[in-house]
Amino acid sequence: MDPEDHQEIDRLHRAERAARFGRIKRWLKPLPRRSNLSRYPVIRHFAAAARRTPDLWSFQRPAIRRAIYLGSIIAFLPIYGLHLLVALGAAIVVRANLAVTTALLFITNPLTAGPIYYAAYQIGMKLLLTFNISEGGAAIATRINALILGGLVLGLAVAMIVDLLYRFAIWEAAQLRQRHAAARKRAEAAKAGVSEESADSDPETVESET
Repeated sequence: MDPEDHQEIDRLHRAERAARFGRIKRWLKPLPRRSNLSRYPVIRHFAAAARRTPDLWSFQRPAIRRAIYLGSIIAFLPIYGLHLLVALGAAIVVRANLAVTTALLFITNPLTAGPIYYAAYQIGMKLLLTFNISEGGAAIATRINALILGGLVLGLAVAMIVDLLYRFAIWEAAQLRQRHAAARKRAEAAKAGVSEESADSDPETVESET
């Protein structure tokens, strides 16, 4: 591989990384960050405490994975309207990334809330009947329990799927870095080989040997 090819690989690698980070920044722009907490009417009252919690802003893998499970489960609980406040408190307790947690809350929105809660209720009722758990005459309590139980099941299922996708993305990024590193080593080896051949075929070197 020529040095020009090596430079082209590096350029493409840098462009790909820049494009990937650009997409991530666009996705995270409307989400809570240290600099814009005051924009949110619910959590701005807790902005000072949130800014002093470094795990809320950490993009290390443990904080991201905790946020995936936390955000997914809260999104499916029947507490629409309180999601953000509950997510903030829970994120502080379990040390989860707040931006990722908040992003997953948007799974439940005015368009999806009805179908999600209906599915959660059906799943919860089937589980309660399967295990013969009910509240007797308190039908409303049984329905609430069904909503909560079904929401937990749905949230956990979605969290596992998102977690698998996140793990795959991390693995794919690692594979990409390894491929670029291998290509760079091959280019350097090829460059070193060309330099040795040039030195061996140098006329002055041949004369001095003869």
